[in-house]
Amino acid sequence: MALRLGDEAPDFTAVTTEGTIHFHEWLGNNWGILFSHPADFTPVCTTELGHMSNIKSEFDKRNVKVIAISVDPLEAHLRWINDINETQAANVNFPMIADEDRKIAMLYDMIHPNASEKFTVRSVFVIGPDKKIKLTLTYPASTGRNFAELLRVIDSLQLTANYSVSTPANWNHGEDCIIVPAVSDEDADKKFPKGYKKVKPYLRITPQPNL
Repeated sequence: MALRLGDEAPDFTAVTTEGTIHFHEWLGNNWGILFSHPADFTPVCTTELGHMSNIKSEFDKRNVKVIAISVDPLEAHLRWINDINETQAANVNFPMIADEDRKIAMLYDMIHPNASEKFTVRSVFVIGPDKKIKLTLTYPASTGRNFAELLRVIDSLQLTANYSVSTPANWNHGEDCIIVPAVSDEDADKKFPKGYKKVKPYLRITPQPNL
């Protein structure tokens, strides 16, 4: 059964390029990104893993731990890392899970028979400190992932987890937010000292509250 938003991210023990991990223990109190790759030595994924390595400091700033997975063995991962580093001017700096028996791929419903009965689809799971699934994305093999969008979504998830706001279309960090309907005008006056603009009774715009 497919994982849904709000479900607990399944725990597992896995061999990775940085040693054996117990997933929930490895996450600790951090946010996490688990992203899958159909197979090692694939061109689009080579660019993705290199890019993630080069911008990982942005995820570190947001207290987000990064981990990748494919169904190839550890030895193949280690050889692929050399290619990634060479071709992408990178230094892979996060663990890659070797899921040879596909147990984790099945736990996370990453085998889609209409795409491939053998390889994982290119999925992304954003997981909160409570170990709950906060975001899922699945990409076709032909389209590289947008890592700026992943950072944008994480900024929104972390903001809205702590303040009574939502983020509007195309929102980016630093821009105005929407006060959630559950907050009354009376409470909004107290919660949002910067004030707000009441466009409609259900649409109240306020500056980002944590800036």
